[in-house]
Amino acid sequence: MKAVHAIYENGVFRPLGEVDLPDQAEVEFVPQLVRCRADVNHRDGVYEILSQSFDTDDPDLASRHNEHQP
Repeated sequence: MKAVHAIYENGVFRPLGEVDLPDQAEVEFVPQLVRCRADVNHRDGVYEILSQSFDTDDPDLASRHNEHQP
């Protein structure tokens, strides 16, 4: 039998896909917490992007941000 991925909400496990079990089947399992998109810390990605500005070798780059604007 393949793994069943589910969301736990309001006291009930809600499968995210089809489950190959008959209705009213009793099952036993040990929940394993899986990292979901809502739990991902995006701050690390933001800091990575922001750190790239320090590698421009132009300490006054912000003062010229409109230089190429029409």
